[in-house]
Amino acid sequence: MGNRLSKIYTRTGDDGSTGMADGSRLSKADNLFNVMGDIDELNSHIGLVRAHLTQNGANDRTSSQPLLAHLPAQKTADFAQALVIIQHLLFNIGGELAMPEYEGINATHIDWLEQQIDAMNTVLPPLKDFILPTGSVLVSQLHVARSVCRRAERQAVLLQQQRSQAIRPTATSFINRLSDWLFVAARFCTDPDQISEVLWDNQVLQAFTEDK
Repeated sequence: MGNRLSKIYTRTGDDGSTGMADGSRLSKADNLFNVMGDIDELNSHIGLVRAHLTQNGANDRTSSQPLLAHLPAQKTADFAQALVIIQHLLFNIGGELAMPEYEGINATHIDWLEQQIDAMNTVLPPLKDFILPTGSVLVSQLHVARSVCRRAERQAVLLQQQRSQAIRPTATSFINRLSDWLFVAARFCTDPDQISEVLWDNQVLQAFTEDK
């Protein structure tokens, strides 16, 4: 993982295969790469969440309503740092998939996510209805990341069923817990004074049906 990439294209994958860390080659159609791709996509979406926070922070001098203005400064800083840690851990999962002998995720990381979830939940109102995946740009992006995380989990479980040695159970558990973290994070980042959580409302569809 520490090797420097001096040349990006190698042409060795033109035949539809990819080289693994042990020197073997595997078809790019293998489900292993579906999981790798979903993890990479998820990591990119979390990077976009960080970009929203950074861009907003840069504009704080001219904006009277920062994205996380409803949170204490320390909680905002802790949340931003959690995103950094999660990106690194997702990168570690990619490392595990490429090198089965490498262990980048363990039970401590899963416990950390659960502690994060519990801490965010302490400041949230009870959840009594289904929430639609919308709100501010930041909240909506967290929901996008959550949905991609769920897809990554489905592919990871399928891979585990196909070849149990290809992915560690701790990695699958981490992905599952991360989807919960992202859901709670979306609620955590919703400013109740600016944008209320958008709840599923049966009357919306009733009114739609009546109009038809």
